[in-house]
Amino acid sequence: MSSIPVKQKAFVVPKTGGREVLEFEVTPVPEVSTTQILVKNEYAGLNFIDSYFRSGLYPASTPYVAGGEAAGTVVAVGSSVTKFKVGDRVAWLGSGAFAEYSAVDEGGSVSVIPEEIDFKTAAASLLQGLTALSLVKDAYEVKPGDWILVQAAAGGMGLLLCQLIKNIGAHAIGTVSTSEKAALAKSAGAEYVINYTEDDYVKNVLELTDGLGVHAAFDGVGKATFEGSFSLVRRKGSMITFGNASGAVPPFNVARLSQKNIKLLRPTRGNYMATPEEWDFYTSELWKAIADGSLKITVYKVYPLEDYRSAAEALETRLSTGKVVLKC
Repeated sequence: MSSIPVKQKAFVVPKTGGREVLEFEVTPVPEVSTTQILVKNEYAGLNFIDSYFRSGLYPASTPYVAGGEAAGTVVAVGSSVTKFKVGDRVAWLGSGAFAEYSAVDEGGSVSVIPEEIDFKTAAASLLQGLTALSLVKDAYEVKPGDWILVQAAAGGMGLLLCQLIKNIGAHAIGTVSTSEKAALAKSAGAEYVINYTEDDYVKNVLELTDGLGVHAAFDGVGKATFEGSFSLVRRKGSMITFGNASGAVPPFNVARLSQKNIKLLRPTRGNYMATPEEWDFYTSELWKAIADGSLKITVYKVYPLEDYRSAAEALETRLSTGKVVLKC
């Protein structure tokens, strides 16, 4: 294995703002503490949450190296590390992913990648795959025959949710903005797909469900779709809002839940995987589903690390379908 350099290339967020604040810099390769591993990243995955931190929607101390998801090879381990060794292929969640090297806590969100899964697939699947699994298993346990609304069904999360919902035996209704995205969502398992630029999706969903609405709505779009999704949840159903792609959901009067005894949840992946046992369960489920072909990972495009701004634009302007990935 080649020696570890002193310097590396990385994308830094020097201050809060739009994509224009991003800087591609030469930075020190991080030194590992006694409880960390150093990973030479091969691929990194983009997620909307990257823009939430960059914009200041979520608090973060600047400057920092951007990115929260990557896959690569362990090239060094701290003196107290016991779970990983040099040469292990790992995928991880944390901070500082849009760089050639990252220091990752041994006790954090890191998993050995099975041999049959490549680095690109691992980096493209870890955060969204775990999130999607936790949504259909924990946030609302999807059951055979359920009617489920998936907003932005052709995005990375939407495509995973449609597959999982179909595999369970429930009915997935997906919303999209173009005919191309409609075809992609349909191929992923959405039983019904509605192009909201051409049709009234609220009206169509009610027609499909005989006026009852859906058992659960999975909405990662946020501000632009929350009211539509909420209106479609049936009596005793669940409204799951898990993202802010269009902006944060405005303050909500909880008394509105009593109209149909609706459950409202704003979950985060981390709180479903807070213990080592929960992390191991969900990562095992994810790798198994990918390996046996029951969960297919769609990569929209792979950008070189230095083109992160273009990659972020493709994701944040909703141009992309599936996952946007960087080659580190």
